[in-house]
Amino acid sequence: MKHFFVKITVLFFVILLISSCNAVKRVGNDQLLLSKNNIYVNNEKINDEEVEGLISQKPNNSGRLALYNFAKENPDSFYIAKLDSTLKDISFFERMISKKQLIQIADYKINFHNWLRKTGEAPVIIDESKTKQSAERLKQYYDTKGFFNNNVNYEVDTTDQKEKRAAINYKLETGPAYFLDSITTNIPSKDLDSIYNRVKRFSRVRKGQRFNLSNFEAEKERLNSIFINSGIYKFQPSSINFYIKRDTTTNAQSRDMPIELNIENVSERAGDSTNQIEYKVHHVKHVNIFADYSFNTDPDSLQTTEYDGYTIFYKDKLKYRPKALTDVVAILPGNVYKESERALTAKQISNLKIFKYPNINYFYEENTDDQLRANVYLSPRPRFSLGFSSDLLHSNIQDIGISFSTSLVSRNIFRGAETLDIAFRGTVGSSSDFKNSSSSFFNLAEFGGDIGLNFPRIFFPLNTDKLIPKSMAPETRFSLGTTLQKNIGLDKQTFNGILRYKWDPNRRRKNFLELINIQYVRNLNTDRYYNVYDNSYSDLNEIASAYTQTADTSYYNENGNLIVPEGTSGFTDDVLSGTINATAAEIDEVNRLEDRRDRLTANNLIFASNYTYYINSRSNFNDNNFFQFRGKIELAGNLLSGLSSIINLEQNDNGKNLVFGVPYSQYVKTELDYIKYWRLSRNNVLAFRSFLGMAIPYGNADNIPFIRSYFAGGSNDNRAWQPYSLGPGRTRNQNDFNEANLKLAFNLEYRFSLIGDFKGALFADAGNIWNFMDDVENEEAVFEDLGSLKELALGTGFGVRYDFNFFVLRFDIGFKTFDPSYEKGKRWFNDYNFSNAVYNIGINYPF
Repeated sequence: MKHFFVKITVLFFVILLISSCNAVKRVGNDQLLLSKNNIYVNNEKINDEEVEGLISQKPNNSGRLALYNFAKENPDSFYIAKLDSTLKDISFFERMISKKQLIQIADYKINFHNWLRKTGEAPVIIDESKTKQSAERLKQYYDTKGFFNNNVNYEVDTTDQKEKRAAINYKLETGPAYFLDSITTNIPSKDLDSIYNRVKRFSRVRKGQRFNLSNFEAEKERLNSIFINSGIYKFQPSSINFYIKRDTTTNAQSRDMPIELNIENVSERAGDSTNQIEYKVHHVKHVNIFADYSFNTDPDSLQTTEYDGYTIFYKDKLKYRPKALTDVVAILPGNVYKESERALTAKQISNLKIFKYPNINYFYEENTDDQLRANVYLSPRPRFSLGFSSDLLHSNIQDIGISFSTSLVSRNIFRGAETLDIAFRGTVGSSSDFKNSSSSFFNLAEFGGDIGLNFPRIFFPLNTDKLIPKSMAPETRFSLGTTLQKNIGLDKQTFNGILRYKWDPNRRRKNFLELINIQYVRNLNTDRYYNVYDNSYSDLNEIASAYTQTADTSYYNENGNLIVPEGTSGFTDDVLSGTINATAAEIDEVNRLEDRRDRLTANNLIFASNYTYYINSRSNFNDNNFFQFRGKIELAGNLLSGLSSIINLEQNDNGKNLVFGVPYSQYVKTELDYIKYWRLSRNNVLAFRSFLGMAIPYGNADNIPFIRSYFAGGSNDNRAWQPYSLGPGRTRNQNDFNEANLKLAFNLEYRFSLIGDFKGALFADAGNIWNFMDDVENEEAVFEDLGSLKELALGTGFGVRYDFNFFVLRFDIGFKTFDPSYEKGKRWFNDYNFSNAVYNIGINYPF
């Protein structure tokens, strides 16, 4: 498979290279292909994406131009004429191919070349009218920046250009800049004038600034937002105007520009005349909540109840506790009108997931011109809903998998807008990395179920409203679940129970607190250990091969290899008990293998609490200048250890406390994950990720459970290594699934456009895992000091991605650039070739 992808990749770039050699194939003799735009401002070349975006014509993407040139110019007429010619000499082809097949071949070629032309890009021929248009845009742009006397020229430059190619040089002289002088106001409304004077010190427009139109637009938006959230109902942004006095002639004596801010009264038509109405501060006198609202509801048939200053309208019987409704309404009776409260109310009601998007209207109270009544109309969702979904999966365990799930949701369980959800899920997958008894393609399976109860508030004995107000959309979730894995490792059954709180201070920040996170993992087929972990079996079998004459013959099969599990367990017991007279080194190795087997086959009980803080500055899906940060801390086993001093818990032979016969885990774990994107140009992005994870066992544990440990390698980590094959430290693939309790990872990726929806990437991945402050003593695997950072592995490579809009299919090739498992002096570029490269297929971007 990997050789196939290598050939496809090489062929793809060869085609682009050959085609790009004839970039002017479709350029006429009197035409010039645009090769580059150069913009000079005051004789200095600039590279500003915003300024470059003003240019009408932009150079071709070389890959898309190559595809366009590769296509036939008129494929329909060309292949139809060729087909007609071929059909005239049908006597030869009748023996080789039918007439129908000839027509199908011609149709295929026509469609293929039409696809090439559509996917490709026609050559950009320099158009003087569009060049003049671009120059005018540049002049207008610098006008908005305060350079009213700027001058723009352009030239078509064929110097140092290949045949039929030219660059366009835009040369702009800004001239002197204009600056803002005194700022005065004309605000007839006393209320508006009072509000403005309170906030004018934060104005975006200030005396001494160079004129910049964007500052005036920002100030207009700022004032509009302040007014509509300070009681000004139905404020019109068009009422805000700036009158700028200027003399922009070349011989102007002064380039200082006095500014007058005008905020006009609102205009209101009354018959054939127009009245000027002064803006006033409005108050919300009453707030009405219409529960179970529909358009055919007769208002006179509704009953009412008063709660906390709100009036709730309902039909027959109120299905919700009043507090559940009023808690999500941010509009407060008696407060000044705020548009932000309307938006927050709509958001909080939608977050309940029991109502459709609400309708919120304001009306004037009778005989008033500054008192409002707010009506909140709520349309309930169905009490019960059934859902089904499926998905295609790829992970470090599964080469490919198909998942399906079904869920039942019941709303308003206890009349407090709670929701109960019951879900069942299953996955079947294929993997070539795990040994199992099945010969079918789908050789992995996982099934599970969950039940969850959600509260739209913090469910806690103490009142948390001051610390976490309802504007933060607080949620509480209780959940119980179980999962059963078949043919994945040793087969596992997992039980979990979680009490989780969630609240969002704003759109960018999220908080998660899992006060209780209980997980019990039971290994079902521990006898399969040496069937699953090949490296451990090979190490043990190699030692046992030297004792075929002295050890119990029942341990071996006819080929002299240990039988699993009778032979492996019997031989191990004999070595450790001294029945077999092994060397000290062999005893140490067998002891290491047995310790690892005990750890990986042991059942786990984790009783933890954790807190996660998440921040994301991304404004929308198309924003490629942002950062993300996730910080998490988890403590496990402390509560049980505290109870052990009160309750006499059972202990195992190693003095570890047992709960239900299982030693509970005790550790502290922290993770820091940072992602940063830089938009370099319209289609080019530089992405960076750093990760630090550390889990330290103590008290009742000497190591970290396998499910809480870290591994390195894989399509979302260091792509030059397979999952679990890197580390720990400078060890070389010591175990089948190498994991440890300390991880460092750094990823840098340059993403760019290739052809159409095809994207390219160049990447560098650095990282490793180590054992740190646990029971592992192998110095090659342990993080000893900062010198261990020299063991960071480096993988570099390239990738191709196809964007399907709703997901991205990714193919990356990673090369081992620096491999710490080799001895010093041989770590750089030792396996830097296609035969040792790792070929990764993934869904969506790695970070």
